[in-house]
Amino acid sequence: MRYIWGLWPVVPAIAAILLLATPETAGPIARPVLGAIVAVSLAVAVTRAYIRSRIEPLVAIAERLAAGEADIPVPKRRDALGRRLAVAVATLGSSMAEAQSEATTDRLTGIPNRPAIIGALFTEVERSVRYRRPLSVAFADIDHFKTINDTYGHEAGDAVLQGVAASLRRNLRSSDRVGRYGGEEFMVLLPETSVDDAAVLADKLRLVVSGEHHHLPDGSEVSVTISLGVTGGAGDRLSVDALVREADAAMYSAKALGRDQVYAFEEPNDDSTVIRSPISPAGRSQAIELGRRAHGAAADALAQIISPLPHYRGQPSALIATIVTTLARQLSLPEHEIDKIRIAALLHDVGKVGIPQDILEKPSSLSPAEWRSVVQHPRIGQVILEQATMLRDAVPIILHHHERFGGAGYPYGLRGHEIPLGARIVAIADAYDAMIQDRPYKRKISHDAAIDELRRHAGTQFDPELVEIFCDIYGAEAPEADPAAVGFIAAAQSHRATATGRRRSAERKVATAEG
Repeated sequence: MRYIWGLWPVVPAIAAILLLATPETAGPIARPVLGAIVAVSLAVAVTRAYIRSRIEPLVAIAERLAAGEADIPVPKRRDALGRRLAVAVATLGSSMAEAQSEATTDRLTGIPNRPAIIGALFTEVERSVRYRRPLSVAFADIDHFKTINDTYGHEAGDAVLQGVAASLRRNLRSSDRVGRYGGEEFMVLLPETSVDDAAVLADKLRLVVSGEHHHLPDGSEVSVTISLGVTGGAGDRLSVDALVREADAAMYSAKALGRDQVYAFEEPNDDSTVIRSPISPAGRSQAIELGRRAHGAAADALAQIISPLPHYRGQPSALIATIVTTLARQLSLPEHEIDKIRIAALLHDVGKVGIPQDILEKPSSLSPAEWRSVVQHPRIGQVILEQATMLRDAVPIILHHHERFGGAGYPYGLRGHEIPLGARIVAIADAYDAMIQDRPYKRKISHDAAIDELRRHAGTQFDPELVEIFCDIYGAEAPEADPAAVGFIAAAQSHRATATGRRRSAERKVATAEG
């Protein structure tokens, strides 16, 4: 085709020269033929000019789109064919840009997704190795993210992810990049940055995230913290696999050391401002013991505050605490998880502080309005414990201990293993305790009858596997309260008795004065 375009002016020129050179031999037929050749040549010239001015620019744009460029302006055309071709090229460019965006952008957070941020890491590592420049990588993970999903729902979790991603992106330098690595985990690329400088920047990001409030779909707000792991280097020692592995390990070290902190994967030195050495066995043991004592003190303090209230009926039960602890140990749960479930069992009805006394003590059936008041107590308990930071781990258990395995419970109608394990354990212990105790609205039943009731409702109200474990442990003999749990209950009851005595004494003084 190129040769044809090159020969079109030559052919009529040769024909004209031959005709002029031999006019006596051309004859009457040659002149019309020559005219036709000239006409065709002119048509070809016009076509060529049209293609060059109208079509070739669109072809060039299509070639740039094929090469990966995006957002290329397409010139407008007045002729019909040019307009059609321009629209087709513009549509193609828009589709390619959209496809590229979907392939490289995380839809929820709007930041690069895992393949895109890993691709950017490959590029930065290649540049750093070639020019022997520093490069650091940070992994950031949202602390207790599962608790947010369990407590508020997955829409709230999505709102938190969006908020954290926006905070990270907004507070990075123009040369840095952040992407969603997976779940609640983010990767941050820090070119031209040493590990020490990256640790300082990571700590600033940590403080920014912890200081922000995220608005949830239900109108409430929540704050979160992040744990960050940092690694890096310069030159030949860098590799993508090593950077990912080290940053991930450093991030998990930050979480193991208590969360809401930065851990740098680098040998310690005297000038370091970031703690980099792992905790010693002795230090860890001492920290765990102090943490447990603080946890117990927080629970005791809450009991002291709530127990004196005159209409509070959500008193902690040593028997329920004993049962849930035994079941949790039978499941070989970690000690911290067992302690969390025990605290939740002791405080699972703390929300009853917000229910009027006459409803709690009513011996007859509740009206629909009264029942609506009763079913609020898990949510009230959630609000109470959310204010007590050290007891927040118990929130999902308290919130969901009235869910039913078959899905007919409250407050959210969760079913099966959507219900937190601790809540499923507390539900069984709470139901058993309620059946063997006299209540204003019913008489107590025997241990054997309570066992039969648990078995009868296994799979609908209770987790059948947990019911089976309960019956294996207590089928032959009724559970007895553990003296260790009684101490907590005795302290709460003592505070309650003291407050009740003070209140009655005050009432007597008022009555005497009035008399």
